[in-house]
Amino acid sequence: MTTKVLIADDHALVRDGLRHILANAHGFEVAGEASDGPGTLALVRATEADVLVLDLSMPGRSGLDLLKQIKDEKPALRILVLTMHAEQQYAARAFKAGASGYLTKESASAELVAAVAKVASGGAYVSLAMAERFAQSLTEPDDALPHQRLSNREFEVFRRLCAGESISDIGEALCVSAKTISTYKARILEKMQIPHEAALVRYAVRHQLFDDDSA
Repeated sequence: MTTKVLIADDHALVRDGLRHILANAHGFEVAGEASDGPGTLALVRATEADVLVLDLSMPGRSGLDLLKQIKDEKPALRILVLTMHAEQQYAARAFKAGASGYLTKESASAELVAAVAKVASGGAYVSLAMAERFAQSLTEPDDALPHQRLSNREFEVFRRLCAGESISDIGEALCVSAKTISTYKARILEKMQIPHEAALVRYAVRHQLFDDDSA
């Protein structure tokens, strides 16, 4: 039986690479591709498939919000998140939004076929390193930490702020105004009860929320 796969990523080279990997593996068919959020929604609405390989960092709306909407509309579609973000907190939010698997782009070439096959069969997929991070998180206190109070959109802005992106750059990446991002920033600081952006970065480092290459 052939597993039909959809690919959503804003980089043509990434899509080409994923298509090539799946084309050279037995039992997979790439049934369609998209390069942004609206295109992804149109694709999943128009195309019957078993698995969607979804990049969470495409321009526009929050990738986590897009993921949740797709699962709401297509609950039977299995979604494998493919992302540059190797952080456990980001992966946890993806699974809560409806993902069946989580794979970083740096490990995609070696693990993509196994990951797609696993989620297509009804299972869940994470790398060994990510599984270890999840296991470690189970030892943390149950009381909600300040960053866990953030919405998915606020968490995305929080991540980008900690990565050193400017207000205007974040607004451009998320297709909203700089004023809107400033409002998000103020809301993040208020929810987390943190006085300023520098303290926000220190908080992220202290709680090991983001890898060194993304914060």
